[in-house]
Amino acid sequence: MYAIIDIETTGGHHLKSKITEIAIVLHNGSQVVEKYSTLINPETPIPPFITKITGINDEMVKDAPKFQEVAKKIIELTDKCVFVAHNVSFDYSFVKESFRNLGYNFNRKTLCTVRLSRKLIPNEPSYSLGKLCHSLGITIKDRHRAMGDAEATAILFTKLIALDDKINDDFILQEVKQKTLPTKISQKQMDALPQAVGVYYFYEENDKVIYVGKSKNIKKRVETHFNVFNKERKSAAMKKAITHIDYTHTGSELVALLLESAEIKRLKPVFNKRQRRSIFSDGIFYFYNENGYIEFYAAKIKGEKPPIFFAESIYTAKKILEFYLVKHKLCIKLCDMYPHSGACFDYHIKNCNGACIQQETPQEYNQRAMQVIAGLTSFVKPNFMIVGTGRDEQEKSIVWVESGKYKGFGFATIKQINRENPENMKKYIEIYQDNKDVQSIIREHLKDTNDEVLYY
Repeated sequence: MYAIIDIETTGGHHLKSKITEIAIVLHNGSQVVEKYSTLINPETPIPPFITKITGINDEMVKDAPKFQEVAKKIIELTDKCVFVAHNVSFDYSFVKESFRNLGYNFNRKTLCTVRLSRKLIPNEPSYSLGKLCHSLGITIKDRHRAMGDAEATAILFTKLIALDDKINDDFILQEVKQKTLPTKISQKQMDALPQAVGVYYFYEENDKVIYVGKSKNIKKRVETHFNVFNKERKSAAMKKAITHIDYTHTGSELVALLLESAEIKRLKPVFNKRQRRSIFSDGIFYFYNENGYIEFYAAKIKGEKPPIFFAESIYTAKKILEFYLVKHKLCIKLCDMYPHSGACFDYHIKNCNGACIQQETPQEYNQRAMQVIAGLTSFVKPNFMIVGTGRDEQEKSIVWVESGKYKGFGFATIKQINRENPENMKKYIEIYQDNKDVQSIIREHLKDTNDEVLYY
């Protein structure tokens, strides 16, 4: 059964506009069997230019039912039906959003008569409902009113079904399944994707990766990229370019996040903007000076000493350090921001407790300085392994951090997990680059995780 639907609205965007009229024409695959239509009070003024197009004004909808009053009827009429419309993404997105505002998840298979017409009636000069109906000799009794357009779409639908004896329910259901896929991606390829945690890759014709993503459910996430209602310019361009899809099953969501970040930096896919920067050359460091005070400074990252915070530039590092300086009332001289001898400027205006001239004890000052270190690193101890879910029941994932620096991840069998001496598990780790992004990923993961953390 097919529910052929047309709506009129207060505007063109389902998140900003409301439905003013809906018509539903039920079609059994050969003929119309039932009709329903009603005006709807959108509870917002109808713009004059919309009234000029549809003829529906505020007075007409003043006493009309609100959407919540007809919602049950719409659910009943469309139950177990394919939602059919001319440019279905428009009508379906409005109906779905209206139900979402009521706290109800409205889901129906959809079929677009524009797409179906392009396939079955090629070379038409236009596939707009008005021009296509004129070309096929279909009279629209009440153009730009819901029932008039729905009835015309129903006649068009009947003609499309009758065009060829091969056009049957199986054909249409196959079209329902495939309508949102990129032209070079088959349903077979989609069915082969796992419903598992991992990283997925979109390739273009020359085997170049154009997008990398991660998900708890690879198949479901990939399907959202191809959703017919995804109107973002990036999504449309990406769909047009995709020739095949690959994936890596990780088992662990943390590993998926880390691998995604590394792959984006390595491959620099054209449709990934986030995390493409591969090297964070600057950071915030600290040391204990000869008097026992913790001193902070922003500098280039050199050698093996890792910063406590990675930054895109010295300027960014200094701005972040300045924020913590004010928050914890640190001394600007001990934060490399006052190069002169003697007491710092802030001491004279009573914003510094005198660590610069040893008036405040190292113990008192360092207590606040350690809060800065904790805020920037968030690692309880510098050396640890995070043991999480593996790719099957006999396996565990391992993420390695040493000296506060991310080293990489790997996989081991349950028997190979060494809780007494976690360092022995380093041989299972594939080495990856440490940077600001992976530090942030690990810190966020540690805030709320059921994974086992082994310190050493």
